[in-house]
Amino acid sequence: MLLLKLTLVPLLLLINSLAGRRWGPAVAGRLTGLPVVAGPILWFLTVEQGAAFGAQAASASLAAVAAVLCFSVTYARCCGQRHWGVSLMAAAGAWGLAVLLLSLLPLGNSAVTAVVAVGALLAAPRAFPAVHAVPVSRPLTALDLGVRMVVGALLTLLITGVAAALGAGWSGLVTTYPVLTSVMAVSSHRSQGAAFTAALLRAMVPGLYAFAGFCAGLAWLLPRAGTSASLIGAIVIALATQAAVRGTVGGLLRGAGARPG
Repeated sequence: MLLLKLTLVPLLLLINSLAGRRWGPAVAGRLTGLPVVAGPILWFLTVEQGAAFGAQAASASLAAVAAVLCFSVTYARCCGQRHWGVSLMAAAGAWGLAVLLLSLLPLGNSAVTAVVAVGALLAAPRAFPAVHAVPVSRPLTALDLGVRMVVGALLTLLITGVAAALGAGWSGLVTTYPVLTSVMAVSSHRSQGAAFTAALLRAMVPGLYAFAGFCAGLAWLLPRAGTSASLIGAIVIALATQAAVRGTVGGLLRGAGARPG
């Protein structure tokens, strides 16, 4: 299990990063929104702590979609006028405040957390700043790829290691800390500018619909099916959700981006 924790998430992050480098910020954003980090961590939590724990953690992660969006919107709005360090601190603070507020909710109730997630996703497109021109993506360096993979592995070990002490709700919330988003935002901000970074973060919204579908599916399936069947079912739901919303959400994002900034 330790070997799997050390290799699964970094491998998924590598595939994600290479695909984004090949096809640009829109594809990178959609792929980053998928549960490439939180999904495996939730699966590890379920295997080690039980189906009930995993279902509650998945329900909490569903609500935390709102916190991830707070991070992305804050960074996108700060990066045009502020240094990447200031932008990152502001975004992390927004995520932390959102998580604290979400912790007051009945996180084990997936109906409540679904309403929170969907509401945040619907409101998010117009919260991002307008981007009128996006520069061409520059190649990722080996250092960028290495940092993403190492951070993903460390997050997996940290969350699964302290899950029992944190409890299901906080484990699910903390699992969604946007580590990959942070690394991608900072590296893009430094090398490719604010416009590219804002476009990348805004492009993550459709992927987060898929992430929400994954968490909702896992929370619902785990009490009713085995761990492996629930994971497969949640992945199918995530992919179906992304396919269903891609055109609609893409239109909303293009409309939001076209308004005066």
